[in-house]
Amino acid sequence: MLFEPRSGRLAAWGNALLAGLASPDEAAMSIVGEDAVHRVEGLPGESGPVGLTLGLGRLRALGVSGLRVALPAPGHPLGLSAPPEFNARALEAEEAVVAVGAALGLVPEVAEAGPAGDVHVSVTWHCLPVREAPPADVPSLGEAERELAEALREATAVLTRLDVAGSGPVAEAALSAYRARAEAGQDALAPGYPPRAVRVLALAQRVDLMVSLAYESGHGGAVAASEMAARAEALRPVERVARRALVAAYNSAVEARERD
Repeated sequence: MLFEPRSGRLAAWGNALLAGLASPDEAAMSIVGEDAVHRVEGLPGESGPVGLTLGLGRLRALGVSGLRVALPAPGHPLGLSAPPEFNARALEAEEAVVAVGAALGLVPEVAEAGPAGDVHVSVTWHCLPVREAPPADVPSLGEAERELAEALREATAVLTRLDVAGSGPVAEAALSAYRARAEAGQDALAPGYPPRAVRVLALAQRVDLMVSLAYESGHGGAVAASEMAARAEALRPVERVARRALVAAYNSAVEARERD
């Protein structure tokens, strides 16, 4: 239920590896997570797909000093710069990683095979040329935290009034799972990230969870067309703010190194 994009795990643990705070094997295992295998295809100097550990090493040899996340959506090229071909692939995948120090980007292609309950997930990261430029529409951690707090207050008020904020046993179970995870100190970040980034990421995931529950609850009490439109209007900017905050959290390690 929690939104942990694969691009976020790749950037977080890739940054830890590049900073010398994680070993290649530790980084690769953390990026793969519950997936079966990750490969990197299209790397300069490689004739075919390579394993994730070798791929990360090759990126470092090519001069990559950091990794940034992009989470674009239609009309919102969050974290992207150019060219259009890369942006289109990233938009289709709804996520990407952009390298710092080399004009390269990575877009995941996810394949699933097997019966329900025993699904084999493999990920191919397609390495493509990009234009080195400041990422689009990415806030600072401080801005992201303020935006999240304000958006959460406003959306909660509207959704509660419309009786679609998420209720019942499914919502309660999801929120309980979120609280247990937070209390256990589990997060998708890696060594080298500031505490504020962990806090912003957790809040962004909580906001994303609230939005998901609101959508999955059906129409709730919002039976009138006007009320349904009001719900959608309330959720749209919250989704945008949550995605901006996620990108700010994942990119904060790179931003901090560039300021030093």
